[in-house]
Amino acid sequence: MLTECETYKAQAIVDRYIEDVLTGRIVACELVKLTIKRHLDDLENASDRGLYFDPAAAQRVIDFTGLLKQSKGKWSGKFLVLEPWQVFIKWVLFGWMNADGTRRFRVAYQEVARKNGKSTDIATVGLYGLGFDGEGGSEIYSVATKEDQARITLKEGQSMTRKSGNLGGLATVHKKAVSIDSRDATWQALGRDSKNQDGLNPHMVLIDEFHAHPDRSMLDVMDSAVGARMQPLLYIITTAGFNMQSACYKEREYAIKVLKGIVEDDTYFAIIFTLDEGDSWKDEEVWIKSNPNLGVTVSIKDMRRMKNKAIESPAALNEFLAKKLNIWTTQKVKWVNLEKWGECKGFVDERDLLGRKCFGALDLSSNTDITCWGLVFPYDEGEYVFLPRYYVPQDSPRVRERRDKVPYEAWASEGFVTLTEGNVIDYDVIMEDVWADCGKFDVQNIAFDRWNFEAIRQKLIKEGVPEEKMISFGQGFASMSAPMKELEKLYLSGKIIHNNNPVTNWMASNVAAKMDPADNIKPDKQKSTEKIDGIVVLIMALGIAITKLESIDLDSNLREVGI
Repeated sequence: MLTECETYKAQAIVDRYIEDVLTGRIVACELVKLTIKRHLDDLENASDRGLYFDPAAAQRVIDFTGLLKQSKGKWSGKFLVLEPWQVFIKWVLFGWMNADGTRRFRVAYQEVARKNGKSTDIATVGLYGLGFDGEGGSEIYSVATKEDQARITLKEGQSMTRKSGNLGGLATVHKKAVSIDSRDATWQALGRDSKNQDGLNPHMVLIDEFHAHPDRSMLDVMDSAVGARMQPLLYIITTAGFNMQSACYKEREYAIKVLKGIVEDDTYFAIIFTLDEGDSWKDEEVWIKSNPNLGVTVSIKDMRRMKNKAIESPAALNEFLAKKLNIWTTQKVKWVNLEKWGECKGFVDERDLLGRKCFGALDLSSNTDITCWGLVFPYDEGEYVFLPRYYVPQDSPRVRERRDKVPYEAWASEGFVTLTEGNVIDYDVIMEDVWADCGKFDVQNIAFDRWNFEAIRQKLIKEGVPEEKMISFGQGFASMSAPMKELEKLYLSGKIIHNNNPVTNWMASNVAAKMDPADNIKPDKQKSTEKIDGIVVLIMALGIAITKLESIDLDSNLREVGI
């Protein structure tokens, strides 16, 4: 039985941690401070919502963790000693109760940089849930998209069980599980490729590195299976990733809304260790915000070494930002600064562009893939408006959604994508749009990639598009470098008006750049993480525009449309 002294010991650690963070003695990010402030506010007001805090319940988890032994590294075989931030998380997560005495939090989202004890954290929660959480017949599942990946977390629990004397002789370590037979409890790994997905009744679901999941299908499967349990817990613990369209990033956005009070969800616990806006990734003083175990399991020397490498290498920089500073980036070698891209807030209605001079480009890509036709309009005060049209085969859009991890059907319903009949792009639909746009706007030229275009070019000529308007545009450094550099200058200065088109935004987040020894650049389609066709079209159209603008009377163009 716990004594008041033991309870006070954990309470004192938590109180000191809270005070140190809020007074600045411990450097922490604003999102961590929001987690703390939410807890403090709940202590004052949550009783009005039927919630109460049980220090004894929180202490039980912390005491249990202290009986476990480390499984690897220089601490192998030694009893676990939780750092204050880890004590705080367990204290809050397991101490809050509903009026009926069941645990308040059903979902926990924890985000922290690598080497901060994520595997240990998730293993201790799994072992506690296995047989010490007051749940009969407990089923614990480590979940990933593939069973082999899910076993990584399970193996940590297995190793910790062995090191800890099989939990006082209660537990048995199997090849693919840990069990406590006297309590009819098991901990197994589960992936999308697992055969035993039927009849699940999970008490706890442990999801490590959720950023690596292509979608939330496994999370949804497990979430729908916990209904028979009185106090289930879905515990998500992850590092930042490279895909801001991912299920994990959307979960992160929800977590932040809960922390900021935008969404009221008393069942959701969230804590995110990351840098704040305005922090420099080179500043060692802020690294602890993402690495609460800095100086313990995270080596400052290794951080400095990786920082120096990141200064020299864009690829190393993105890896350093995402994995060591827990900052979401767009890919391993990014080109577009999404913060600056997002600051291009302008919006121009298509109807306001009628009659204006503009420059088009067409990237046909594969006939089974997304294709883009787009127009660039010189606008006011050196700005350019980009008007893209995207096309995707109508057959099996959900297959493409799973592959590309983006909502094609939703985009189509909102008018951002045209679905063409069949399982390949219907080029006739694109040609109709090109011809229609030539009638609505004063299209000066159309840039095209020579690959796969000749048949389309001939048809457009027959439809009445003057042959001299169509300009072959190479995809190498010679053609792409100047307009790509110009595009960078334009969006950094807020002079690209992209109307916040979600397809274009997605493609902007995917672009990687390739550079030659002369510092010429071009889009690197092999290293770009996903589709980039819209940005390629934007670069091509802009390339024609900046070449031809000197010979165009833009004042006349403005007068013609009544400005």
